Amino acid sequence: MGQARQSRRAEAQDGELGAAVARAQDGDETAFAIAYRIVQPGLLGYLRGFVGDDAEDVASDAWLEIARDLGRFAGDGAGFRGWTATIARHRALDHLRRLKVRPRSGVIEANVLDLPGPHSTHDQALESLSTARALELVRELPQDQAEAVLLRVVVGLDGPAAARVLGKRPGAVRTAAYRGLKRLAQRLGLEGAADEGVTDVASRTLGESK
Repeated sequence: MGQARQSRRAEAQDGELGAAVARAQDGDETAFAIAYRIVQPGLLGYLRGFVGDDAEDVASDAWLEIARDLGRFAGDGAGFRGWTATIARHRALDHLRRLKVRPRSGVIEANVLDLPGPHSTHDQALESLSTARALELVRELPQDQAEAVLLRVVVGLDGPAAARVLGKRPGAVRTAAYRGLKRLAQRLGLEGAADEGVTDVASRTLGESK
């Protein structure tokens, strides 16, 4: 039920976003500000999980490119989220190359994760995490899992859209996101977490990135 409400809310927000982007492409600066307000929290959360404290600088670079190339964009609100995430990711990778570092990754192999049990047992613990702590845990995941979680949970992209950003198949991104969310539950010392439960709670926890 919670996921259904969240899905309807996301669809309504994407409708508002798509309308704002269309007006912004016609030169409406207020509409561009609305699009920024809708997209920026998730985009910044994604970048914080990617480049840490440099996220705001990278986001600023990304928005300069977004504003410059806005006329080239064609699509709806959900498509705009994916397009902006792709730009932000490119700027983040450029930033890391300049620093001669790589995105942080965990030391646990992805294939050590077990299949989930039938019930979620970690909701309260995840809900108690601050956003900063949650993002720090995400940054400790292997890179593919961290990016998949951030794009799916923080930015709010669906599987195909996240796959386009990462240049991977949707199934691979879904698996990486699932394993990453499962790993987060394990980091909290809890087992038997259902896939749906992890995703629902993580959406409420990580999706509030400021």
